Amino acid sequence: MFELKVTTRFAAAHKLTMVGKQCENLHGHNWHVEVYVQGEKLDKGGVLMDFGIIKKELKEVINTLDHKYLNELEIFSEAPASSEHIAMYIAKELERRVNVDGIKVSRVSAWESENSCATYIAD
Repeated sequence: MFELKVTTRFAAAHKLTMVGKQCENLHGHNWHVEVYVQGEKLDKGGVLMDFGIIKKELKEVINTLDHKYLNELEIFSEAPASSEHIAMYIAKELERRVNVDGIKVSRVSAWESENSCATYIAD
């Protein structure tokens, strides 16, 4: 099994309810995102997938979040804009865009600070 990791960053604001007093206020983060793509077979060039493809598609996904008030986005209309849901959204959206047989997005971590993150692990 091979696994690739690509990282990126974005800034956005949100507020969470029923989590904690500080989190219920409007606030922002400079999120650091780690995306892992996994597969068993390498291509003829000896790579699982071109990093450039992952980065391009990830950038498009991140552009839907960057410098936004996340609570106002349709993607968070039925689920809170928590780090957990952000990680899951990125994973599922990237999986949809990087549609290659034998390759899957295995996990995504959304770091809201340098010592706190949520990870979504795909099944």
